[in-house]
Amino acid sequence: MNMTTVSGFWKMSAAVALLGIMLTVSACANTEKTSTSTEKEIKVTTTVGMITDIVENVGSTHVKVTGLMNAGVDPHLYKASQGDIKKLDDAQIIFYNGLHLEGKMVEILEKMGKQKPTVAVSDKIDRKVLRSGAEMETEYDPHIWFNVKHWMKATEQVRDSLSELDPTHKEDYKNNAAAYLVKLQELDRYATEQITLIPETSRVLVTAHDAFGYFGDAYHIQVKGLQGISTASEYGSKDVSQLRDFLVEKKVKAVFVESSVPQKSIEAVIQGAKEKGHQIQIGGELFSDAMGKAGTPEGTYVGMVRHNVDTIVNALK
Repeated sequence: MNMTTVSGFWKMSAAVALLGIMLTVSACANTEKTSTSTEKEIKVTTTVGMITDIVENVGSTHVKVTGLMNAGVDPHLYKASQGDIKKLDDAQIIFYNGLHLEGKMVEILEKMGKQKPTVAVSDKIDRKVLRSGAEMETEYDPHIWFNVKHWMKATEQVRDSLSELDPTHKEDYKNNAAAYLVKLQELDRYATEQITLIPETSRVLVTAHDAFGYFGDAYHIQVKGLQGISTASEYGSKDVSQLRDFLVEKKVKAVFVESSVPQKSIEAVIQGAKEKGHQIQIGGELFSDAMGKAGTPEGTYVGMVRHNVDTIVNALK
C-alpha cells in the first residue's frame, strides 16, 4: 500500500469516526430535549370531569392532566382509592370543586393542601351569589357549573393558579383562558335564548336530585328534585308523594333522569302520577354531576351543557 492510499484510508476512517460522534451527540441531544419537554409539563390532578375540561383548555400543552372521576361517577359518594391517592401524590397541583361536592374526600384534600397547591375552583365566586346547601354538611350548593357565569369564574381561578405555579407560561395561560371564556360566553347566551322557547307555564325541570338550582336561577326555569342537593341524602315515600302531587297539579308532562343517579328513584314518581291519572314521560337523560364519555360531544363541558339545554327544550316546549 503506497503512502497516498494510506493517507486516504486514515482520512476516511477519521471522517467516519467524526460522523459517528456527531450522530451520538445528536441522539443524546434529542433524548435530552424530549426528557426536558416532558419534565416541563405540569402534572395536574383533578376531581370531576368539568374541572378536567377547564385545565385542559387553559393549560393546553403545558399540562398533563389526570382526572379521578370518569363519566357516570357520582362525586357526592365517591371514595378515593389507593390509586387515586398516588395520582394526588404525583401531582404538582390539584384542582377540586369545593363547597363539599367531594364530601368523602375532604380529609384527603386537606392533607394534600399542606404539601402542594390544592385549589378549589369555587374560591373566586362571591359567596353572596351562591345558593344555600343547608341540608348538607356545607353552607352552599356545590353545583356551580350549571350557571355558566360561575364556571367562568372557575376558569379564572385555574388560570391564575397555573400562572402562579408556572410563571414562564403565564401569557399562554392568559390567552388560552381568554379563548375558552369566549366559548363560555357564547354558551351562556345559547342557554338563555333556548330556554325562552319553552312556554312560561311549562318551564318546570324535574330531576332525581336537586342539582340544577343554579341552572334554574340563571335561565329562569323552575327546578324540582326528588332528593336534596346531595345524592347522599335519603328520600322517602313522603318526598315521592309531594313531588307526584306537584307534577299532577302543574300538569308537567316530562321529567328527566340523570347519568350519575339511578333511574329507579324518578320512576317511582312517574308511577305515582300514573295512578293519579296523569301521564308523564321521561324527557331524556341529563348530565348533572358528571360529563359524558371522553371523545363524545357530551364529554366536554360545553357539549354537556348544550346537550342538557337541547334535551330540556325538546321535551318541554
